[in-house]
Amino acid sequence: MRRSRRVVLPDKDHQACGLFGVIDRSGRRFSGEMAIEAMTSMKVRGNGLGGGFAAYGIYPEYEDYYALHVMFQNWDMEAKHRVDEFIDANFDVVYAEEIPVNPDANVYNPPLFWRYFVSPNKKGEDKKLSDDDYVVKKVMEINTGIENAYVVSSGKNMGVFKGVGFPEDIAEYFMLAEEYKGYMWTAHSRFPTNTPGWWGGAHPFCILDWTVVHNGEISSYGTNKRYLEMFGYYCTLLTDTEVMAYAVDLLMRKQGLPIEIVSKIFAPPMWDIVDIMDEKKKRFYTTLRMNYGPLLINGPWTIIVARHGEMFGITDRIRLRPITSGEKGDMLFVSSEESAIRAVCPELDRVYTPMGGEPVIGRLRSREKEIAKQLSEVE
Repeated sequence: MRRSRRVVLPDKDHQACGLFGVIDRSGRRFSGEMAIEAMTSMKVRGNGLGGGFAAYGIYPEYEDYYALHVMFQNWDMEAKHRVDEFIDANFDVVYAEEIPVNPDANVYNPPLFWRYFVSPNKKGEDKKLSDDDYVVKKVMEINTGIENAYVVSSGKNMGVFKGVGFPEDIAEYFMLAEEYKGYMWTAHSRFPTNTPGWWGGAHPFCILDWTVVHNGEISSYGTNKRYLEMFGYYCTLLTDTEVMAYAVDLLMRKQGLPIEIVSKIFAPPMWDIVDIMDEKKKRFYTTLRMNYGPLLINGPWTIIVARHGEMFGITDRIRLRPITSGEKGDMLFVSSEESAIRAVCPELDRVYTPMGGEPVIGRLRSREKEIAKQLSEVE
């Protein structure tokens, strides 16, 4: 008798990567311990090939200056010399130092990290650029033109700290619990499937004060990347998530669209749903798709995006990577798992799972009226 052969397919974890975000809407600053504890509770979602944190409000003494965090791969001192010359030629530097680290932390082959607090020193045609556009341009010049040098953070009064290791290892390396306090934190535990695990490829990804952490896969990466290149954004960090940071900068900072609209560009309703909408909504969603089709994000994904004053979480439109949100007083949490939220805040006023494509939004109380006015103008 011929025996049937059992075929065993290789396992693949489709729910990996851990995300967490927390904002105190009153603006109160707190240490990174909460974000670290939440990520530690989701350790199984990562494999030690990437972890990172973004923190807002951590540099009040230099709040008017751009804080450039620069990573020098392989401790390339020639690259550092070139970056120093480049920054001196294009910015006024008020302070620069090696970012303090704990050499005893459990991380693998860390590069050299420096931070520069700077203001633009525009010359010639660059004087026509806004300060933010000027900084974006210079960040792209460093990342594409100086080998082994990468600007991983470039906003004011905020910073990104990331690398190869579990999140708690990265936090220990950069001493986040001891050295920093911010009113908003986002965090990521990485489980890379299609891209390399290296220090620059860890999350969050950042441009200016925009940061993105991401779980999933962006199958539209090529289309998204080519579209963004037309606006001067270049992907150099070998990870699909990088396009998300540049897309929110383009749409929200340069084009002035609020989160509520941008979420409909990234994760619009299906066409069969649009067809049965009333004429006003149908025209609105059709216009978005016609103008911003190359920024539709395909694939299973969840992101948490932050900038000064606000944070939002959003999933793909059919919720292949769900997120959970919780609230306690002025605190808003967004996470891959409810258990991570309850690990740091057991008693919640409210907990819920948003629908696919519907953003969970947290804003400082001081910004809510400003955003309401912006939305009314768009409508």
